[in-house]
Amino acid sequence: MSESEEVIARGKLFEIVQTKQPDGRVFEVARRAPGARIIIWDKETGTILLTKEFRKELDDWDYRLPGGKVFDSLAEYETHRLSEGDIVEAAQTQAIVEARQEAGIDIGSLQLYKKSVLGATVEWDLYVFETSDWQKNIDGQDLEDGEEIEADVWVGFDEAKHMILAGKMQEERIALVLLRWMERSVRSLT
Repeated sequence: MSESEEVIARGKLFEIVQTKQPDGRVFEVARRAPGARIIIWDKETGTILLTKEFRKELDDWDYRLPGGKVFDSLAEYETHRLSEGDIVEAAQTQAIVEARQEAGIDIGSLQLYKKSVLGATVEWDLYVFETSDWQKNIDGQDLEDGEEIEADVWVGFDEAKHMILAGKMQEERIALVLLRWMERSVRSLT
């Protein structure tokens, strides 16, 4: 938190922050701890891994990239920010944990593909990593209480694009990131 910020409301996951501008106006931001998503690619088959997850906010099943929160609370996030720790490193560590929990995949190495920024008045960054260095964990998923996630949904690029355009992948900003990743990957293969 910078010296000019004032937190005017705080919950477990979101806080409302006001910053006074030089001209006296007040700029307001809703801040949430960042998340991480992982594009897991099988180069041999040309497929990517999606999970099928029941989402309460949709009251329906949704196809998603494996991932989750980098920190479980704003307090943990603030502690990390104040320590001046490397947020990409923290996101990468959590992405590896999420791949294991949600998809039953052990990650060998990850590369940051993109940081997805939500907007000016809502700060909720998503760090999207990519990997083709992975293996299935023999014990499978390790879901948290309340999670309903089916793993092992491997789809080709054309099918993934169709799913995105048909609205079967409803985390729309991540769907757009995945479309761009697939386009870049196709270009690099040709």
